[in-house]
Amino acid sequence: MSDRAADTVKAEAHFTLVDYWKFKDALKSKIHLAAGKKLAGRSSYEQAVIPFYEGQYYFNSDPGKASAAFKEAIRKLTPFRDKRAYEKLAAAWYNYALMNKDAKGYDFITKITLEKAIPYAERARNPVMVGHYYTQLATILMNNAQFSKSLMYNRKAVSILEKAAPKSSAMLFAYLNGVSVCCYTEQSEKALYLLHKAKKLLEPYPDSVNNTLYYYNETLYYTTVNALDKALVSAGMGIVMAEKYHQEQMVQQLLFRKYDIYSRQKDFQNARHILMDIVKDRTLMRNSIDKAMIYGELAKTNAALKDYRSAYSWLDVQKKLNDSINSGESRLKINELETRYRTAENRRKIANLQSQNRQAALNSKNERLYSGILAIGCLLLFAILGFAIVNARSKRKLAEQKEINYRQQLEELERKQQLKVTKAMLDGEERERERVARDLHDGLGGMLAGVKISLSSWAEDQSEIEENKRFRKTVDQLDSAVTELRRIARNMVPETLLKFGLETALKDLCEFYMRNGLEISCEFFDIRKDIPLNVQLNIYRIIQELVSNAIRHADAARILVQCSQNESVIFITFEDDGAGYDPSAFKNTKGMGLENLKNRIAYLKGQLEIVSAPGEGTTVNIELNTVTDG
Repeated sequence: MSDRAADTVKAEAHFTLVDYWKFKDALKSKIHLAAGKKLAGRSSYEQAVIPFYEGQYYFNSDPGKASAAFKEAIRKLTPFRDKRAYEKLAAAWYNYALMNKDAKGYDFITKITLEKAIPYAERARNPVMVGHYYTQLATILMNNAQFSKSLMYNRKAVSILEKAAPKSSAMLFAYLNGVSVCCYTEQSEKALYLLHKAKKLLEPYPDSVNNTLYYYNETLYYTTVNALDKALVSAGMGIVMAEKYHQEQMVQQLLFRKYDIYSRQKDFQNARHILMDIVKDRTLMRNSIDKAMIYGELAKTNAALKDYRSAYSWLDVQKKLNDSINSGESRLKINELETRYRTAENRRKIANLQSQNRQAALNSKNERLYSGILAIGCLLLFAILGFAIVNARSKRKLAEQKEINYRQQLEELERKQQLKVTKAMLDGEERERERVARDLHDGLGGMLAGVKISLSSWAEDQSEIEENKRFRKTVDQLDSAVTELRRIARNMVPETLLKFGLETALKDLCEFYMRNGLEISCEFFDIRKDIPLNVQLNIYRIIQELVSNAIRHADAARILVQCSQNESVIFITFEDDGAGYDPSAFKNTKGMGLENLKNRIAYLKGQLEIVSAPGEGTTVNIELNTVTDG
């Protein structure tokens, strides 16, 4: 081996050690970075990997410098077309996204993972990297409450890694990520199974830095099954190891798990102490959403300790931060502008087709006039006249056929345009529901909670008021108002649907409407879990409208809701034993509820059948398609 080749091998070894020591010992990582740069040759590839490892060195200490280094590595590595370059590009893109998470959010990381990291790992034909990035994608989705999609990608990662690298760290991360998702979805048995798999992988490596992640998930599992003392022990062991390896983020995450445990044990003093330490450390305060959540927990904990003044103060800070977060929603208008642009383009096409139709009609009229003139003025040229007439008829038929074709194109364009307008209207309606629900919950709900806290704090200093019946009644009415407001907010945005899927959400909806004198039965057959969320939401709104109409207008005592699925088609049968009505009497009526129902069914390319008669109840049959154009 030549001296140059030997230096290259040594440089690669030093660079590998930069990555190894970056979390354990920053000084050693820096020493190996300098040694690797010194031994690296002048070839373009060897120079291209230097900024990648500079990014690895700054990864845990300076996100700004790390981001710039990864970006430079991407620029230098992109021209190369071999396995090692593709692997480095996959890692550089993903790490660049991580460094910009606070500024650009989870959407940016998801986009980079799907469009850059995974494709480059697949080009490199490296199944371990592919499995690793599927795990990372599952983590992102889990952090954004997309649990069904998270489980899907995590299963994909586990399937790949159990074949390609069953004892690798990537396999460990896939198992532990699965534990977290299963805990959040209350699947404790599956979580325990994956936790045992992870523990078996870690047993030969008691000093591995990955043990901290294991203890975090073990804490989460014990908390889920309410074994809180065991959870505290696991959290404590994880914190000791995370501090040893300078894993600041993990230390704070484990501390938050301890806060949750103390809160569940009603040890609010210790819970508040931990939250205040988290605020002072600021590691978890970099993300606005996490910060708002921690402020909310401080308000709740102080209220439990009857420190109403502090509770109100934290609640006020949270409200201001939530207002700041919500003000960023102007970015959603980009979608509205894009929809308007496409609408304008379609209108332009329709106008062009109409112009062509008018021209075709004018041409046809001119041909008929020309034929008439020839018939009167060219009697001596009968043969030529006959030819002209045949030719004119042929052109007229062609023009008429073109007109028919243009009309069909117009109708198709109008149908597509109507579908897009319907989708934009439904999307806007759902965004408005979400905005109003958030304003009610975070705005008015926070104000009412603040009023109650202030009132309770004031009453503590007024012993005669504390025992006053009218005062107690007023406080109880305020509690009822807060409860009713939160019920309305939940009804506007079906949180159960987002977390647990269509079937659970519909059962919850039916149970919500049931009362004495009204029985609602729900039956489900072969409903799949992978129905797109916008389709699930529209099905939920359709059934919500049907149930609401039956209760308000039909005076029904029994309601039956049946949902079944055959491949991409959903069948809904809705029956009630109410007063019934004559459908023909409402044929041309455009009530808001019925119009919304028809719009949602049309958007899902569905069909609606209503069978009813006065005094005989109502049956509604609906057929929907889960695959839409938009």
